[in-house]
Amino acid sequence: MSSNQSDPQPTRSELRTKRKGSSNNGHHYIRRIIKWVIGLFLAAILVGAVVFFYYAQGAPDISQSSLKSDTSTKVYDANNNVISRLGAQNRDYVKSKHIPSQLKGAVVSIEDRRFYKNHGVDPIRIISAAMHNVTGSSLGLQGGSTLTQQLVKLSVFSTAKSDQTLKRKSQEAWLAIKVDQKYSKQQILEFYINKVYMGNGVYGMQTAAHYYYGKSLSKLNLQQLAMLAGMPQSPTNYDPIHHPQYAKYRRDQVLTAMVANKQITASQAATAKATSVQTGLATTHPVSTINLTNQKYIDAYLKQVYAELKSDGYNTNTDGLRVYTNLDMAAQKHLYNIANSNNYVAYPSNKFQVGATMVNPHNGRVVAMLGGRKTGKVTFGLNRAVQTDRSSGSTAKPIADYGPAIQYLKYPTYQPVQDTQYYYPGSNRQLNDFDNKHEGTITMRKALVESRNIPAVRTLEAVGINRATNFLGNLGMTFNDKLTLQNGIGLYISTEQEAAAYAAFANGGTYYKPHLLNRVVTADGKSHSYGAKGTRAMSPATAFMITDMLKGVMTSTNGSGTAANISGLYQAGKTGTTAYPDDYASQVPADAAMDSWFTGYTKNYSLSIWTGYDKQFQTGHYIPEAQTRIAQEIYRSEMSYVQQNASNTDWTAPSDVVATKRGNSTEYYVAGYPGDASTPTNDGNSSSTNTNDTTGNNQANTNNSSRPTTSSERPSTSTEQRPSGGNGGNGNGNGGGNDNDNNSRNTNSASTESSRTGNNNNNDSNSNSTTANSNASSGRSSTSAPRLVNKQATKKVLVLINENWLIPELFVFRDNMKYHHQRD
Repeated sequence: MSSNQSDPQPTRSELRTKRKGSSNNGHHYIRRIIKWVIGLFLAAILVGAVVFFYYAQGAPDISQSSLKSDTSTKVYDANNNVISRLGAQNRDYVKSKHIPSQLKGAVVSIEDRRFYKNHGVDPIRIISAAMHNVTGSSLGLQGGSTLTQQLVKLSVFSTAKSDQTLKRKSQEAWLAIKVDQKYSKQQILEFYINKVYMGNGVYGMQTAAHYYYGKSLSKLNLQQLAMLAGMPQSPTNYDPIHHPQYAKYRRDQVLTAMVANKQITASQAATAKATSVQTGLATTHPVSTINLTNQKYIDAYLKQVYAELKSDGYNTNTDGLRVYTNLDMAAQKHLYNIANSNNYVAYPSNKFQVGATMVNPHNGRVVAMLGGRKTGKVTFGLNRAVQTDRSSGSTAKPIADYGPAIQYLKYPTYQPVQDTQYYYPGSNRQLNDFDNKHEGTITMRKALVESRNIPAVRTLEAVGINRATNFLGNLGMTFNDKLTLQNGIGLYISTEQEAAAYAAFANGGTYYKPHLLNRVVTADGKSHSYGAKGTRAMSPATAFMITDMLKGVMTSTNGSGTAANISGLYQAGKTGTTAYPDDYASQVPADAAMDSWFTGYTKNYSLSIWTGYDKQFQTGHYIPEAQTRIAQEIYRSEMSYVQQNASNTDWTAPSDVVATKRGNSTEYYVAGYPGDASTPTNDGNSSSTNTNDTTGNNQANTNNSSRPTTSSERPSTSTEQRPSGGNGGNGNGNGGGNDNDNNSRNTNSASTESSRTGNNNNNDSNSNSTTANSNASSGRSSTSAPRLVNKQATKKVLVLINENWLIPELFVFRDNMKYHHQRD
C-alpha cells in the first residue's frame, strides 16, 4: 500500500476550519485579558472612590474668612502672647473689579489653563500635567492641582511634605469642589491673588505691586503683571530684585503661556520679553509691620525657631501656623539689655560679642537665647549662641573628665590626682598651667575648683577616651572625629549644648534635648506638641558630686568664678578661657585670651555664656585678663534677675552618696567606694593606656589634630585639639565660622584659665615646688592653660591668664614672700 493511502493529507476545507478555530481561541484569550484589565480598572476606580469619600468626610470646614485671611506664621511666647508675625504686614486687599484683566489672564494661563471649565478638580489637567512633566513641555504647569486646590491648600492645610498624604490630597480635592460650587470663578481668583506669598514678607499681589514697583496693580504694564503672576511658584527664587536671571525665565514662561492661552498676541509677548525684569523696580520698599520692638529682643531666638520649623518640614511663609514657643520674654529682654547697655557690664567696644543660652533643667526648654550684641538693624544674623567653632576651654572639664571619672571609676571628691610634669603620650609636647608650676598631689575637688590642666588630662586618660565619649554622647554631643586627651581641656560645642549638658547636673542626671518649640498648630487645627523625653545621662551620685565641687568655683577663695557668685543663692558653675596659638601669641599680650566662658546653674535654670570677638585674629580683638570676667558678670546679672521669683533650694545627696569629713571640709564618695586618700590613681606614666578602655589610649589619644597645628615642634606650642565638625549632635548647631578670618589660621587654642598672681616672683626658690602646699604660695592656680612645650624649651616662662584677679584684696604669705591679688 502506498504512503498516500496510509497517511491521507487534510483537505483545504479542513485546514480553513482548523485555522479559524485557532484564530477564535486567540481572540477569545485577548478579549478575556481586556475584560480583566477593564474590571481591574473599574475596581480601582471604585476602591479609589470609596477611599476618597471616606477621607473627604473628615475634611475640615472652610469659610470665607479663611479664604480671605493671610497665611502668615504667628509666634507666641511661653505666656501665649504674640511676639512675631512672619510676613504680617498691612495687606492691601484688592477686590476683583480692581484686578487688571491681564493679571487674571496671566494667573490662569500659568497656574490653571482650564480654570473656567473645571469644577475645582480637573482630571484632564492631572493627566496632562503628568504627560507634560514626562516630555518636559509643561510650560511651568508642573502639578495636577487646580488653582482652586492651591487656594484651599493655602487656606486650610499645611504645606509640609509630611502632610502631603493621600488623606490630605483627598480632603483638598473635596474642599476644592465645594469652594467651586459656592463661589464664582471671579471670587476664587480674588481670594487667590490676595492670599499668595510673594517673597520678602509680602502677601498678596496688590501688596507686592507696591513693594516691588511702588504702584498699584492697575498701573502696572504687561511685563510687570506677568512677573507677579509667576512669582507664587517660588517667590524667593523668582524675586526680580535679588535673582533677576531666574525672574526673567519665569516671567517669560508666563508670557508664553498667555500666548498659548490666547490672552495676548505673540507680538505683545515679544515686546514684553525684551524688557528687563528690573525695569521699573522701586528703589525703596515698604517696611513690614512686624513688632520691631520685640524683633530686636528675640532675633536669635526667632531665627532658631524658624530653623526648627523648617527642619520639621513646615513652610513659615504659607502654612498659616500658630507657633507656641518656650520663650520667657521677661528673661529674654533682660538678657538683651545686659548685653546691649553698660548698665550691668562694662564692655570694651561694640565689637565685643556675646552668645548665650538659658534652659529649664527639668524639660530642656530653651527659655532665652542671645545671638549677639550691638548688631544694628541686621535681621536673622549670626547666632553665636549655637555656633560650634569656638573652644569651650575649661568648661569641658566637668563633662569630659571629672563627670566620667565619678561615673565610671567611682572617684570620690577627695580623689588624689597628680599635678606633676606631663607629656602627651607618644609626643615630646609638655602640658603646663599658667604658672609653669606643678602642685604635686592634690584632690580632685581642688583640681576642678582651681581648674588645673594636668590633673584634668590625667583624669581623662584614666577614664579612657571611649568612656568619656560615651558620657558626652549621653549629654547630646557627638563628634565627627575621635576625641583625644587634648579635648579634656576644651570642646568645640555651643552654649545651647553646654547649657543643656550642665542642666543634667542640675536635675540629678537626666539629659533633655534643648528645644525652643512647645506646640505648633496648623491652619486646619492640627496640633503637634514638642517635648524632649528625658534620658538618664549619669547617676544621681555623679550629678550631685560634680555640683558640690562646682559650687566651690564660685564660693571658694581659690575659685576661678567668684565674679559670678550671687550671695545666698544655691548655684554651681565653671569658667573657661582659651589662649592664642603660639604662631600668633607673640602678637598679643601674654595674658590675652581668644574666648571666655561661664556656664552655671541653679535647680531652676542652666545658663551658658560665651564672650569674645568674631574676628579674633584682627588687631586688638583679644580679651585682656581684666575682661575675662565679663562672661561671669553677664551670668550673675541674668541669673539674679530670673531667680527673683523662683525657688532657692539646695541639692541633697542621693542615698548612695556618703558624706565624710576631711579636714575642715565635707567630702563625698559613692557608697562602697571610699577610695584611698593617700594613693593617687592617675599618677602613672603619661603614655600608659587605660586597660578598661578596649581600644587603648595610645590609639585614641594620638595628637593628629583635626585642625592641623602649624608649630607643633616649637617651644611653647599651644595645640589643643579641635574635634572635626565641632557639632555636638543636637541638630541645631549652626556653626561654621563667624568670618573667613577664623578659617585662615591655625586656631588650636588652648584652655588658658589661670590665677596668675599680680606680683608673682618667678625667681622664688620655691617656685618649682611640687608639693601640695604650693597652692598656698600661688594663692590660686585656677583654670589651667595647656601649654604644649618642646622638652628643650621647658625653662621658658609661660605667662597666661589669671581669672582669679577678681578676688578682693587678699594677701598670702609663704617663705617671707608676699603675693598680692589685686582687685580691679
